[in-house]
Amino acid sequence: MDDDDLAARLKAFEGRRATVAGRGKDPVNLPMIRHWCEAMGDTNPAYTGPDAIAPPTMLQAWTMGGLSGHTSRTRAYDDLLALLDEAGCTSVVATDCEQEYPRPLRPGDEITFDTVIESVSARKTTRLGTGYFVTTRTDIRAGGELAGTHRFRILKYAPRKDAPARGPEEPRPAERRPRAVVNRDNAGFWEGVARHELLIQRCTGCRALRFPWLPGCHACGSPDWDTVRALGDGTVFSYVVLHHPPFPAFDPPYAVGLIELAEGVRIVSNVIGVPYDEVRIGMPVRLEFRRYDEELVLPVFRAAGEAA
Repeated sequence: MDDDDLAARLKAFEGRRATVAGRGKDPVNLPMIRHWCEAMGDTNPAYTGPDAIAPPTMLQAWTMGGLSGHTSRTRAYDDLLALLDEAGCTSVVATDCEQEYPRPLRPGDEITFDTVIESVSARKTTRLGTGYFVTTRTDIRAGGELAGTHRFRILKYAPRKDAPARGPEEPRPAERRPRAVVNRDNAGFWEGVARHELLIQRCTGCRALRFPWLPGCHACGSPDWDTVRALGDGTVFSYVVLHHPPFPAFDPPYAVGLIELAEGVRIVSNVIGVPYDEVRIGMPVRLEFRRYDEELVLPVFRAAGEAA
């Protein structure tokens, strides 16, 4: 099929329903809320006690079908993905999600939901390959009242073919590191990094520190905050060693650490200054800023006592 025919067939899926009258397999309940909060390290008192609410970001958890799935699912979404497979877009990556929370969910709420294929983009060329962005919208209700909206977007694409081999007189240019998504909630952090400052948010209500940056306090809910500059001392709280997948902007294997700063918050960053297989939990590290190209500076952590 030609590109115009494919585009028309893809557009015909917009507005089709992927789930009709779906039901949550469990009502909103305190055990699931507790497990979620423990996994996230979220100690907000709003999620415990007789007047508990569910963390808003749990929204999608109440609609998941588990291994057995949902009987309310239609064939529309599967047919759309099959059409993209037929067109050579056989790979998929989740790109982002957006959520809205009109009202809190509380233990005992029975969940119903409907999902619609909201949009299929025109053909796009990305670093991964050429394909189409598919967005679904799930409206989640409690007692018939809209409680949340979850938009989920994937890229279904044909993987990019390897570039032709270059001769010795044509060295392969270095790939640039991926850029962070800068928005109104985290712009101040990146402005600080550009000045070689690691800034931590501090609630002006309860004085709790938080990282990564958020629009409101996880402890008291206040939207007001200022910042403190991290001293730069930390320890490796946990870490992983990345071997795969290979990506030209990186040089595996390398260590990525969850660094606990002296101020008590944690940040994910590279551990440098020692071989990847010598990184250990509890290892003291020290903040430094590394320039990767003419635009990008990132905070990294060097093993304490190791020379730059």
